[in-house]
Amino acid sequence: MDKHPSAPPLSTAFWTLADWAAAYRNGAEPAALLAPLVAALDDADPAWITRLDHAALAARLERLAQQREAAGDDSLALYGVPFAVKDNIDVAGLPTTCACPDFAYLPEASAAVIERLEAAGAVVIGKTNLDQFATGLVGTRSPHGAVPNAFDPAYISGGSSSGSASVVARGLVPFALGTDTAGSGRVPAGHNNLVGLKPTRGLVSTRGLVPACRTLDCITVLALGVDDAAAALRVMAGYDADDPYSRRAPPRPAAWPARPVLGVPLDPDWFGDSHARQAHEDALRRLEADGVELKPVDFGPLFETAALLYEGPWVGERYAAIESLMQDHPESVHPTVRAIVARATGFSAVDAYQAEYRRMALARQAEALMAGLDGLVVPTAPTIPTIADVLTDPVALNSRMGVYTNFVNLLDWSAIAVPAGMRADGLPAGLTLIAPGWHEARLLEFGRRWQAASPWLRGASQRPLPLPAAPAPSLEGQVVVAVVGAHLSGMPLNWQLAERGAVLLETAHTSPAYRLYALPGTIPPKPGLVRTGDGAPIALELWAMPVERFGSFVASIPAPLGIGTLELANGRSVQGFVCEAWATAGAEDITALGGWRAYIARRSPADHPPPP
Repeated sequence: MDKHPSAPPLSTAFWTLADWAAAYRNGAEPAALLAPLVAALDDADPAWITRLDHAALAARLERLAQQREAAGDDSLALYGVPFAVKDNIDVAGLPTTCACPDFAYLPEASAAVIERLEAAGAVVIGKTNLDQFATGLVGTRSPHGAVPNAFDPAYISGGSSSGSASVVARGLVPFALGTDTAGSGRVPAGHNNLVGLKPTRGLVSTRGLVPACRTLDCITVLALGVDDAAAALRVMAGYDADDPYSRRAPPRPAAWPARPVLGVPLDPDWFGDSHARQAHEDALRRLEADGVELKPVDFGPLFETAALLYEGPWVGERYAAIESLMQDHPESVHPTVRAIVARATGFSAVDAYQAEYRRMALARQAEALMAGLDGLVVPTAPTIPTIADVLTDPVALNSRMGVYTNFVNLLDWSAIAVPAGMRADGLPAGLTLIAPGWHEARLLEFGRRWQAASPWLRGASQRPLPLPAAPAPSLEGQVVVAVVGAHLSGMPLNWQLAERGAVLLETAHTSPAYRLYALPGTIPPKPGLVRTGDGAPIALELWAMPVERFGSFVASIPAPLGIGTLELANGRSVQGFVCEAWATAGAEDITALGGWRAYIARRSPADHPPPP
């Protein structure tokens, strides 16, 4: 097996998003960085199906310049950052082929996720190879050739997002889009020393994605490190009213616990791969040393769920996606893919409903299995075969790749694959955390902790990654409330925040548009904050409260006080205490003191009422 086509060394090789941002802050221009990158892409590289030419890049850079001028210098989060796109996701002006030339079409519009990324300033530089129609976990089922592993070209890259993993692992782009129906965004990440983030179904719009199984598909991100995966997901995620499978995110779970409890398989099968077993056991020991409690659990219901995906009628969704091609030109479909998809004709509508009933019953068992756990930690794949072995036995060896991935989408769970060190044979090992749906913040926090405790190199390079940024407190499922008086820390009504699980975030000030009054006759004493336009900055505290407890808190506030929108000194808007203006008649204006604490400190002890 030949190695990847050689390319001239690029100054941007293995850059993270932070590296790209720093280059532009220091005066670099997108054309000066992206033109050499695009020019260096090799036609013989099996990771690519379509690459931008000079004219297409110039057109994209012209649009980027117009965006920059309209939006301002610092408002494009991914300004000038190159990325690659799996070739089952539409990019306007580039053909979508799904690795099947006879299926190819030229989309007039980009997929919703591409629109979001380009609106943030990112630049598509090409479409990547895949297991045809995203059917496979090996990266060998393509007329464009097998995509080799970035560390040893004799081995598989993993699939179906094989090309996307390859171009990130080799440092050509900082992130790439993949898809995941059965593990296609996780397995290639594990095989190439990358982060692979599979969000909850519906968090990222799939409008403009050629479906594999439309009810299960997710668009994923592959990146060198956790921070970059998180940054890409922030741009990609969001409700899309034009996508029937898009969903609004519910309130999110609380932050990752200090000592998480993770379930692990009772007796994992390594298919004779002692290197994979040793690398995983080493990773588990590092997790325990980092304060994680591991609890062996029976994965039986999960494995039974996984079997439904290819052995049950869900294969009918794959047939539906390419029905006309299967009926009119079946010879155009890769033989292994064709054999898998053709199984759909053996299932009836009754079979489909019975399988769905069984899936729901298994989902209840999976819920019980997950109860008391913060997630499941598994090897991303239990082994890594050679390309030659997969070509000899394409179905059985592919199935092994999905042992710990196939059930996740059927159960509506989320997952993150992270590097787990190098095996004794020089190949990467992968570790995956699986959690319920809508746990992306927790997944990323786990990933950051793991990266800090067990750092890895950038893809297939010898360059270290910077340590991940310390995550800010997660505010998903929280309401930020500004308090200015009796609810401040140490004040008489602070208990009303504490009993609702609120957490102090920071101290801050209002904008200078407010005046503060000491309201007469209130017990305990309370201030009134009124927006007049001619006040001064007023000291306050910002508290994060679970959204489901916010209503009872608001209901406890007596008139003339209430909750409204406050403007902070930094221009940010938050919910906070306000007062009706009529109530300040005859009240002492204490704006000049700058806050309620200063007023309380000024009062004599005799003025202080006893605590309630």
